[in-house]
Amino acid sequence: MKELLKYLEQFKKECILAPLFKMLEAVFELFVPLVVARIIDRGIGEKDPSSIVRYAGIMIVLGIVGLLSAVTAQYFSAKAATGFSKALRRDLFKHLLGLSHRELDGLGTSTMITRITSDVLQAQTGVNMFLRLFLRSPFIVFGAMIMAFTIDVRAALLFVLLIVVLFAVVAIIMRLNIPMLARVQQRLDKITLLTRENLSGSRVIRAFCLEESEEEGFREQNTEYLKTQIEAGHISALLNPLTYVIVNLMIILLIYTGAVRVQAGALTQGMVVALYNYMSQILVELVKFANLILTINKAIASGNRIADVFRISNSLSEEGGEFGEELSETAVEFENVSFTYHEGGDEALSDVSFLAKRGATIGIIGGTGSGKSTLAALIPRFYDVSKGVVRVFGKDVRSLSTEALRDKIGIVPQKAVLFQGTIADNLRWGRKDVSDKEMEEAIELAAAADIVSVKGGLLAEVAQNGSNFSGGQKQRLTIARALVKKPELLILDDSSSALDFVTDLQLRTNIRGLSYHPTTFLISQRTSTIRNADLILVMDDGLLVGKGTHEELLANCEVYREIHESQFSKEEVS
Repeated sequence: MKELLKYLEQFKKECILAPLFKMLEAVFELFVPLVVARIIDRGIGEKDPSSIVRYAGIMIVLGIVGLLSAVTAQYFSAKAATGFSKALRRDLFKHLLGLSHRELDGLGTSTMITRITSDVLQAQTGVNMFLRLFLRSPFIVFGAMIMAFTIDVRAALLFVLLIVVLFAVVAIIMRLNIPMLARVQQRLDKITLLTRENLSGSRVIRAFCLEESEEEGFREQNTEYLKTQIEAGHISALLNPLTYVIVNLMIILLIYTGAVRVQAGALTQGMVVALYNYMSQILVELVKFANLILTINKAIASGNRIADVFRISNSLSEEGGEFGEELSETAVEFENVSFTYHEGGDEALSDVSFLAKRGATIGIIGGTGSGKSTLAALIPRFYDVSKGVVRVFGKDVRSLSTEALRDKIGIVPQKAVLFQGTIADNLRWGRKDVSDKEMEEAIELAAAADIVSVKGGLLAEVAQNGSNFSGGQKQRLTIARALVKKPELLILDDSSSALDFVTDLQLRTNIRGLSYHPTTFLISQRTSTIRNADLILVMDDGLLVGKGTHEELLANCEVYREIHESQFSKEEVS
């Protein structure tokens, strides 16, 4: 949590003024019991109406000034807390975007969402409450004790005993409660994950009639969350009752002691009322302080979780060199490349080697889980290889800055992703300064002109996740987004899986006819998509089991031949 305090540095003025005005309010509040004592002893006891009016006026003035001080403190604390959360959320989002795929895979989407929403909000609430109450409440408590000593030392000793007991209770409950609140947030992570999966996969759930099963799974997670929250609540709920019991016991002792002292002539009735008011102030402030402690416990637990994310560093070095003026004729080279997603795990790729010439079309095919997408992900350096070297235009990708490397590459991911906005907004992800004419050309090349025309042009709205487009429409628009960039390397990761054969053929024909002749990687399950490639790579369980042209692989590679025969009749194969 301490690492996050730097986000309050730009709000030093607010962090000073908020507690200062709260303490000013507390000072005026501490004078009120003395004024009440004067009203009782002088105004009522001596039957002096003018004293009652005078001291009542003083109370009104104290109340108005205290109110103005409280509102001012509230303004400064809210400004500091919201500014803190804004800066924290911005940097957290930036940090998450700066992590490599390896770290993001380890964190998980639901965890990142919880950190940037619920945890940041808890931290913001903690800062706000801290600035408003953390100094005010102790100031009132100790101030009331000091004021009690000015009235009567013997009665004031009860205040000392009360404060010692209450602070011991608060410290014990804090120690027990903070770990429990951290577990509550962890349970919330799981609920967020389950909710996200169910919402994104609602159609699949309905298709398999698994609504009841998923409801049961959610109910179990929700029950676990409830149990954990109740366990934490059992501890935190003790705070208020214990505070009330202890303070009221002390009030009983105070009234008894005060009565004895009044009878002995050592105290006046007004003084006893003042002592009672001071004890009541302590009760109110300690109840506030107890709630503050609970809020701060949650804020600390959430702050620690946020700090844990900031401690995760990018495993990929972002710094590096640039490409030279002349690019190598070898566009991509894999030299004995092996890769594992997690340390100690099985290899997703094992000893893969191949050369892709500049301007060539490379087809990659294999069964599900054979390593096709993993191989493609190593080219733009989404992950670093475990062994071997990946070179792009003759340069080891680890020696290049990620910006220089990815500027040369256009990628169409396996899962087509569109963002909320317009079609034009989505295409500008490929290149910010692209003109409308260039966007229209890219749309034509991606065989998506009919989509844009039907939807209403470049300014047509795209819903969240592109939900108002079909799978094939989204794929063609993501291909257009990559083509807008006019990349030197074009990676199409199974990006035509939702297209019919005619559209797929048209798309491949358009890409082959590109004037700038990019080196194209076609990843597909269909041999018809890659059969005309200059080089075909056949993957099987992370191994490169064959490479060559379509005809060569039919003759020499059993895996490729089996894939092809499963899609075409024997007459077509021969």
